[in-house]
Parts: sequence; structure tokens; C-alpha cells
Amino acid sequence: MGLEMRAFKDIDLNDPFFDSLKADYKEFPDWFAKKAAGGDDAYIFLSDTGGLDGFLYLKVEDGALNDVVPALPPRPRLKVGTMKINPHGTRLGERFIKKIFDHALAKKVEEIYVTVFEHHSKLINMFAEYGFHALAFKTTANGTEQVLVRNIHAPFKDVTTSYPLVKTGNSTVFQVAIEPKWHTKLFPDSILRNESASIVEDVSHTNSIHKVYLAGMHGMEKLRRGDVILIYRKSDGAAPARYRSVATSVCVMEEYRSLGSFADKASFLAYCRPYSVFTDAELDYLWQVKKYHHVIRFTYNFALKKRVTRGDMIDLAGVSESAYAGFLELTHDQFKKILQLGEADESLVVN
Repeated sequence: MGLEMRAFKDIDLNDPFFDSLKADYKEFPDWFAKKAAGGDDAYIFLSDTGGLDGFLYLKVEDGALNDVVPALPPRPRLKVGTMKINPHGTRLGERFIKKIFDHALAKKVEEIYVTVFEHHSKLINMFAEYGFHALAFKTTANGTEQVLVRNIHAPFKDVTTSYPLVKTGNSTVFQVAIEPKWHTKLFPDSILRNESASIVEDVSHTNSIHKVYLAGMHGMEKLRRGDVILIYRKSDGAAPARYRSVATSVCVMEEYRSLGSFADKASFLAYCRPYSVFTDAELDYLWQVKKYHHVIRFTYNFALKKRVTRGDMIDLAGVSESAYAGFLELTHDQFKKILQLGEADESLVVN
């Protein structure tokens, strides 16, 4: 059923899902009741059978953190108040990480923090993968927790640890066209609507950070880790491409593989399945026909707030009208102009 925002008062505290949180935090039932009475909301993830599989509560703060050692000075922060997932290979933790960053950016908060007990090593490792590091400790009657902190605009280190930052620098920028039928599944924040849209209110269940896509456009073998990808949603045929083909999202390359680099179908499926929109049957077909021989893995960094039409890309950003739109190298100036037209948060793009 997916990820959605729901009021605390409409979430069943007696669900066995919350048992481990009650064990870790003795005051959890009282805290939960207080949030319900105060009208607070949380993100929940529901399984196909309607049971709870994930819970995420976020809160913006601006005071000092005096209950941690060492104390942290006052500044706007996004607190990951509570986060729990039932892991079963669905990348749910990754989806929550993306939602945390989306929320912080929408609220214009520089710093994010979360407290985690050391026995939750998998959770700590997941946060560390995206640049969180232990900056302090918090000790209560429940025990001692690490205080993991991430400054969104910390100096760039790597595609993943500095996510969602995009480093242009010496990287090449490419426009990559995506068929409409795959676009929404891959990029749920990038709905086709030429007006500002709230990222936080979007609660699609497909908000994973890493994506895998197969394509057959000539020249894609040039893609390298760190290259910037501008996602271009092809026209759905409802009107000319000038008005219906749009730039929607900014991504960063992680890895290029040719179809021939996989030893067999099993290794191909294992690589693609966790991050691909394609079903097993579709992947099996793509393996058999060998038509789409470029396999690209990339991070989905952010959606443009306003989708930029092909017409505006040509008229206002200087993109060639005669160039092949399926896979096209863009200049940094063209990319910057498209970001401006798309009302993107340009602080996420660093040199």
C-alpha cells in the first residue's frame, strides 16, 4: 500500500510493530499519546496486507541540544524523532532516508540529527552511508545513544555520502530521455505538472534513492561515476514534444554496465531487481532480446519544482533543437539555466 502521512491519533499504538520501540524507550506510550493529543503527524509505511512496516516522525527544532555530550549550539535542525522499519529487502530504509532529506530541504534546514542505540548497528550503518556521523552521545534512563548528525551542505566527498548534493566541477552533464510509462515509477516526485509542487506532500511509495535503468541510446557508454544526469520525460503524444516533453529531475551517475558485462541472467537480475521499475518478467525479456544494452545505476537527487518544457530548453537555455534528445551532452551554462527555469534549489549544486 505504500508510504503515507497519517495523524498519530489514527495510528494503532497496540500494533506489535511498536513493541521494540516500547522496549527501547519506556516513555514511548506516553510520548505517543502526547503527539496524538497535539495533532501531530508521522509517515507510515503499510504492507500490501495493511500492516505497519515503517514509521517515521520528523520535527524541526532551533534550540541548543543541552541533553547531549558535548552539548550542541542552537541552530535550525531537523530531528528524526522516531524511525523504525521492518526490513525485508524492499529498500524501505532508503526510502525513509530520502524522505528525511526532502523534508529538511523543504523546511530549509541545514542540519539533521538522529539518536540511535549502538545495538541498532544496521540503522547506524545506513545513516553513515549517507554522510551521518556520531557527534555526541545522549544518556537517559533507557541507556546511551549515539547522536548522528549530517550537515546537508558539508563539503562534497562522494556521490552517496554527500547525497543529495550534486557536484558539477569536472563532471559532464547529460540529458537522458525516459519513456512516460517508466518515468513516474522511477521519479515519483517528478509528476508532470508545470507548476510548483510540494515535495513533502508527495508520499509515493517508490521514493528510493538509487535507480537502475536500461536504455539503448547511442553514446551512453560514455557515462561515468559522478556525471550529472538531467532526466527528460518524453512526450506522451497528447501534444507536440515542444510542450509535452519536459526536464523533470537531477540525478548523479553511480555506475555504468553494459549488458554483456553480466556473466549470466541471474547476475543481471540480482543487479537490476532491487532498484529497477521493471518486473521480473520484463527484465527476463530485456535479457533475452538484448535490445537495451546500456545498464545505468544512479542516484535520484532532486526533482525540479517546475518542469521545464522542451520549448523553453531550446528558446531560453540554448539547447539545440536539431540535436538528438534521447541522450545529449549539455554545457554547464545550459544546465544552470534549466535549473533556474525549474526553480531548483541551486544550493544543492556545487562546483
